[in-house]
Amino acid sequence: MKKIAIFPGSFDPFTNGHLDVVLRGTRMFDEIVIAIGNNSVKNRYIPVEKMVEIIEEIFKDQHNISVQSYKGLTAEFAHEVGANFLLRGLRNTTDFEYENTIAQANRHINKELETVFLITSPALAAISSTIIREIHRFGGNVDEFIPFPISKIADIPAQ
Repeated sequence: MKKIAIFPGSFDPFTNGHLDVVLRGTRMFDEIVIAIGNNSVKNRYIPVEKMVEIIEEIFKDQHNISVQSYKGLTAEFAHEVGANFLLRGLRNTTDFEYENTIAQANRHINKELETVFLITSPALAAISSTIIREIHRFGGNVDEFIPFPISKIADIPAQ
């Protein structure tokens, strides 16, 4: 049986930490679907369509990694794409508390779904998408935090 995982998130933007988790995940799973969900609580900085395009470009030579956007519950999306695993990165214990609660809810919705946590590589653990957005918003250089040229989001103005 093929081991398919989804790596869900808002990826606003996709960071080097996300890249690290995906690449490490390819050693465990036959296929990874990077799943960009719509978080009803967050206003996006980078449009979903643009982020899909950027992430597809990053992984264009890796045929076991795909990118899809979705609406609705992550556990239901996993079922739709035939994934039995959720791949999640943890930076710290606060992430674990949050992710553990979500993992339990997902398992309640989809009994076949297992969540696999990878601890973020130490050099990447301090930076989040939120921090990157703030740095970029105020004109700071974010090149070392993202795996794509900042010119890809140049149409998003710094304040």
